[in-house]
Amino acid sequence: MASNAAMPFWRAAGMTYITYSNICANMVRNCLKEPHRSEALNREQVHFVVSKWANGKPQKATIRSDTGEE
Repeated sequence: MASNAAMPFWRAAGMTYITYSNICANMVRNCLKEPHRSEALNREQVHFVVSKWANGKPQKATIRSDTGEE
């Protein structure tokens, strides 16, 4: 029982720290007043490039985002 008392509550709830951190960040962003809220929501978006490789060389790159847009 002593080991459970020292366990972080996010782990006791069955979450990873990243999941807990993302939930907290979303709550903070949603509590902000405009225009800070929209600025924070824009910064939250992630964009990245995906390249398939064939014969040791990258093929055409595709720009992706976390919203599913291409």
